Amino acid sequence: MSDNNTPAPSLYASREPIFPKRVTGAFRNLKWIIMAFTLGIYYLTPWIRWDRGSLLPDQAVLIDLANRRFYFFWIEIWSHEFYFVAGLLIMAGLGLFLFTSALGRVWCGYTCPQTVWTDLFILVERWIEGDRNARLRLHRQKKMDFRKARLVATKWIAWFGIGLATGGAWVFYFSDAPTLLVDLVTGQAHPVAYTTMLVLTFTTFFFGGFAREQICIYACPWPRIQAAMMDEDTLTVGYREWRGEPRGKHRKGDDAKELGDCIDCMACVNVCPMGIDIRDGQQMECITCALCIDACDDIMDKIGKPRGLIDYLAFSDEPREREGNPPRPVWAHIFRFRTMMYTGLWSLVGVGLVFALFIRPEIEMTVAPLRNPTFVTMSDGSIRNTYDVRLLNKHGEDRPFRLTIKGDPSLYMQLEGTPYETVTVKANETKLQKLHIIAPRHSAPADAERVDVRIWVEDLTTHERAHNDTIFNGRTNK
Repeated sequence: MSDNNTPAPSLYASREPIFPKRVTGAFRNLKWIIMAFTLGIYYLTPWIRWDRGSLLPDQAVLIDLANRRFYFFWIEIWSHEFYFVAGLLIMAGLGLFLFTSALGRVWCGYTCPQTVWTDLFILVERWIEGDRNARLRLHRQKKMDFRKARLVATKWIAWFGIGLATGGAWVFYFSDAPTLLVDLVTGQAHPVAYTTMLVLTFTTFFFGGFAREQICIYACPWPRIQAAMMDEDTLTVGYREWRGEPRGKHRKGDDAKELGDCIDCMACVNVCPMGIDIRDGQQMECITCALCIDACDDIMDKIGKPRGLIDYLAFSDEPREREGNPPRPVWAHIFRFRTMMYTGLWSLVGVGLVFALFIRPEIEMTVAPLRNPTFVTMSDGSIRNTYDVRLLNKHGEDRPFRLTIKGDPSLYMQLEGTPYETVTVKANETKLQKLHIIAPRHSAPADAERVDVRIWVEDLTTHERAHNDTIFNGRTNK
């Protein structure tokens, strides 16, 4: 019998920090380029100016929540046009499916914000504390002396600066960047701006500095979804076990002839930001950053073996390579039914969005009949229907609009609040105008109780027109 006083074994294992070693090579250089490009876009975009006239903001990319509009250079998206944003999200999802089915988790390895910012944090950590061995010694040092405190404090201050810049760049997308910067420095910005910056500063500091690979393993759902996007023809980072095994460190003597190309140097493990061994096969933790390829190729060059022991490869090529045949060309893996299907769907959505963007009407009008009551019988016996007409002026100056109706000639209209047929809508605003359609007594449109009516609106500046169809309800007394 077990002792009831014996504590149950803990199922929790504390995280062991990972200290990736510096590596050079084609994939590491590609990651540097992508990191500089993506961070440059994120931090600099709010400062790009775009002239839209005196009454509109001159920030090239702006999410104007107060006025419910999104500006992207020459494109202006209103709140009722959110389907453009939905279309872009669909394109992003299909693009993620496409790249995953062709090249595995390239999004995770190269352009995911968690990967990009973690790379930046590791770079700063390496500059301050040294490469892998130096950081390991500092981590294992139990005593907190002046040198360790100085290095850790310097690193955390640098991380905090990156996090603060990240949060600051984010809020600049929602307001005029130069104006908001002055308000932030002088303490006059809205509390929401400060709160957002603090939240993003903390999350960037924690995710990039401490959580790192745990975000990818535990918080992100994509590692568990990606398997549905991949098949045996997907090119992903893998280890040519049939070439590398049996591994061993001895390169001389008779026993060396029986060994594979892998010398078990652990270079691929030491550079991995996820702390895994790619030689163990495909793993959920692998983000296909390909740093292990650079590390292994460097070792192969030093020992005089051909590169590619660790490489982008497809499982369907394994039988061919085991027999000594070359793998199929890259294009044969990329251009297959699944990837072509994703490409077609992605292109279809993109073409649809571009088409919808260019056919957007300059005049937009909605008509909503009042339902309570449906119609009113006036004292002179005429029938009146009332409609809420919403007019949208997308231009940077006030515009006069003329409203007319077309249908049965016995009907006529009146605009509430004005004896004229025209109303002025202010620049970049929406105007709600009540419109009455009246059928005089003894001039009923027909015996039917519902008559089709078309309401026209004309921009008197450009003479562009738009219409909306509705129903006139009620029977007049003859």
